[in-house]
Amino acid sequence: MRLTEITYDKSKPVDGYGPGFFRIGGQVIEGPVTVLPSGVASWGGFDDVATLLAEADTIDVLFVGTGAEVAHAPKAFRQRLEDAGVGLDVMASPAACRTFNILLSEGRRVALALIPV
Repeated sequence: MRLTEITYDKSKPVDGYGPGFFRIGGQVIEGPVTVLPSGVASWGGFDDVATLLAEADTIDVLFVGTGAEVAHAPKAFRQRLEDAGVGLDVMASPAACRTFNILLSEGRRVALALIPV
């Protein structure tokens, strides 16, 4: 079997997570977080759609992690992103992290908005 090292462009992969925090690109961030092409930052939750809309031209799919369990994203949140041309995929945060890392390693235009487990 041939193994190759994964390289990432601008965005950073999720290295780990735990109760109340995420480790992204080696940096620990407590609370909700976004991982966007422009960088990693704390996130204000579903009320903070402006942060995500600012990156609408640079992403095709936004993975939203809703914590330990899958929950619905608020209708207004979903609608504003879809109106801006951003696909939205809502799932539990651990699944969102894994899916994001896989697509990021393939060079896809993805972003991540996470609520801690």
